[in-house]
This record gives sequence, C-alpha cells and structure tokens, in this order.
Amino acid sequence: MVPEKDASLVPGEEAALEIGEASKAGEAVLKREPAAEAARLQELEEKAKEAERLYDRLLRLQAEFENYKKRVAREREEFIRFANEGLLLEMLPVLDNLERALHLARSGIGPESLLEGVELTLRLFHATLERAGVKTIECVGQTFDPYFHEALLTVPPEAGTDHDEDVVVEEIRRGYILEGRVLRPAQVKVAKGSRKPGEPVN
Repeated sequence: MVPEKDASLVPGEEAALEIGEASKAGEAVLKREPAAEAARLQELEEKAKEAERLYDRLLRLQAEFENYKKRVAREREEFIRFANEGLLLEMLPVLDNLERALHLARSGIGPESLLEGVELTLRLFHATLERAGVKTIECVGQTFDPYFHEALLTVPPEAGTDHDEDVVVEEIRRGYILEGRVLRPAQVKVAKGSRKPGEPVN
C-alpha cells in the first residue's frame, strides 16, 4: 500500500523526505548483507570441518583394512606351512620302517623276513592315509565311472564272466579319494565290445 503524501509539504521538502527514506532502506539492506554473508561463511567452515573429519576417518579405515589384509595373508601362509605337520608326524614311522627294512636287506636277511617287513610297512602306510581321510577307489567289477576311473585300455567282455560292457576288469594303477574328493583317479582296463583287445582309449 503506497503511503499517503503529506499535503503540507512543498515539492522540495517532499523529495528530500523520499531520499531520506530511501537512504534508510539502503542502510538496512547493507546491515542485513554482512550478517547473511557471515552465516554463509560459518556454514562453509562447518562443512569443511565435516569433510576433513570424514577424510581422516576414511584414511584410518583404509590403513586398518591394509593391516587386516597383511595379517590374513600372514596367517594363511603360516597355516599352509604347518597344516600337514600332523600328517607328516604320522608318516615318520613309515619312513623308519623303510629305513630299517633297507638296513636288514643289506645285512643279508632272508627274503621272507624282508617281504614281511615291507608288507608291515605298507599296512602302516595305508593306516596312516586312512586316518588322514584318504581311501582307495574300488575298481574291479565296478561300472566304469570317468569321475573315479581313467580308462587306459579296453578289452572285449569275456565269455562266461560277469564282465559286462563298461565294467572295469583290471586295475592298472590304484586311485585315491580324500573325503569324497578324487585325489588321483584309478587307471583301469575296461570291458568294451566295440573295441579290439588291447586298443588304447583315445
């Protein structure tokens, strides 16, 4: 709403009054602007401090993560280095028996005693493997399974036997599993009617 002009004022006085009012309004604006600028500067300073705090925190977290990775890598190396310590300790008696058998063989012991010692050592070795979770793969008479068996030769099924096609008829090299996982497949000879005797598998 436009204020009513004072009719008692002459034109010069009226202009002077308007100038004075405009000057007061300008001074009020100037007074408000420094206050707003100061508030903006304070807000910027607070945001800068917050950003610096977050950056420091990020650096600390990064350093902690790097230390964690180094510690995990070191623990993994130590675990791998000493994981087989128990198994190796159990295998030392097998080594002792082999060395003893070799010593007896060189001293002129009879073949029967030497054979008995070697068989004892072999049984001890198998027992050690079984305690570690290692078992032999059953082969002869079993249906050929490429997961457990590696066919080296094929032969025709023999008449008058239970060796049907795709049945393992002979174990060439023993295979082993560890807790159900194949360590080494068994190399076998498989009955196969579509191949000639002794023909290798491609």
